[in-house]
Amino acid sequence: MHQVDRVIASRLDSGVPLVGSVSHYIIAAGGKRLRPALLLLCCGALGFTGEQRFNMAAVVEFIHTATLLHDDVVDDSTLRRGSATANAKFGNPASVLVGDFLYSRAFQMMVDTQSMRIMQVLADATNIIAEGEVMQLMNMHNAALDEVGYLQVIRSKTAKLFEASARVGAILAGADPTMEAACADYGQALGTAFQVIDDVLDYTGDASVMGKNLGDDLREGKATLPLIAAMQRGSEHERATIQQAIETGAVAMLDDVIRIVKETGALDIARAAAQQEARRAIAAAQGLPSGLHTDCLVQLATQLLERTH
Repeated sequence: MHQVDRVIASRLDSGVPLVGSVSHYIIAAGGKRLRPALLLLCCGALGFTGEQRFNMAAVVEFIHTATLLHDDVVDDSTLRRGSATANAKFGNPASVLVGDFLYSRAFQMMVDTQSMRIMQVLADATNIIAEGEVMQLMNMHNAALDEVGYLQVIRSKTAKLFEASARVGAILAGADPTMEAACADYGQALGTAFQVIDDVLDYTGDASVMGKNLGDDLREGKATLPLIAAMQRGSEHERATIQQAIETGAVAMLDDVIRIVKETGALDIARAAAQQEARRAIAAAQGLPSGLHTDCLVQLATQLLERTH
């Protein structure tokens, strides 16, 4: 990961000062670096130790960071990772344009692999992520969204880059189709579990630990799994309360909504869904060669359910 950070720092250089300022600001804010770590772990599990793994790990982090810059503008977010978002600090136009810079820099770096297969995987993933963002936008304040629609959004918007990161690790290693599919399945399941837990934390987390405002999903009118499950299990009055909160984005109703999702057992349902995805990830990882890196993949899926931010 230190090598990846060095690649990131070197490839953020630009002759335009504002590009460097915004890019360095959001990269330096930290983050879990899960996607590059996933790529490195899959490379390690399959025995690939070439330098190109650091370059491609930086690529997936650039793609992820670009999506964050654009997300925060779309969602009008003000806090991420405990600090002001880039759009709050530099303005929306700079955030959108620097997000575009990071996307294009990522595609420049992909050329270094001289692999049309890797470029295809990451180009397709980037396109699907964009579609997922649009689907989410269309579903804002839509209290009729069901679990199938919710999963379609998060598998496009979040899980797709996890899947692509793991798949690229396998491609770099020259893995056979079975191993490549196992890595991709692991990444998709892990990414899905990650997002479901993220949505649970929006109603149970500690803002000081999470580094973002509680209730942001509600403010943005997102019908996430905890709310979908609560509406399915709640009384008519409770369903009406959540529906109104989603349709209006009324953060003032957050306390009532939290009480309902807890009392109806909706959080347990969401956690169980995440656990099912984590088990699917573990099963996929167990199809990889045994060793320290594979053990880490299993441990990552197990510990994901216990995260607090």
